[in-house]
Amino acid sequence: MNDKLIDRAKSGDEEAFVELFQTHYSFFYKYIIKMTFDPVVAEDIMQETMLKSYLNIQKYDGSSNWTSWIITIATRIYIDYLRKKKRERWLLKKTKENYSDLLRWQLLHSGYEYDDIMDIIHKLDANHRIPLLLKHYYGFRYDEIAEMLGIKEGTVKSRVHKSILIVRKGLQVSGK
Repeated sequence: MNDKLIDRAKSGDEEAFVELFQTHYSFFYKYIIKMTFDPVVAEDIMQETMLKSYLNIQKYDGSSNWTSWIITIATRIYIDYLRKKKRERWLLKKTKENYSDLLRWQLLHSGYEYDDIMDIIHKLDANHRIPLLLKHYYGFRYDEIAEMLGIKEGTVKSRVHKSILIVRKGLQVSGK
């Protein structure tokens, strides 16, 4: 079904693109919310991801999974966002701390998963959080993650390993 929709979307069928994106919307949104830990930023990333994927659908060559292609676009948009906001990092950190409890409540009451591990993961910086999510929540291989993030595979492995150690330490501290 996806292949037919993709082909129709690539030929300019806007309805096919909308159907394709709507079919996977929940999957993409869950990834983006876990990546950003900010519902406002997540909505912006989601909209920009949809726009970029629509404008660049002709570039999708089928060499990777459709969802991998979209997640790559979303991840790169978020990384660009973080680069632009680097000067304001202290403000983002303070905002993230202030909204952590609110976000947890919103996610739980919207039917999304959020547990003690997510509490720890949200405290990781994006350079460590994103590879961990891609590897252990979404099952991507190290080489796929490296390609998505535009970094070396060894760097991905190192970041995932460090993230796991931080999560384990956080769980030990919290007594879980």
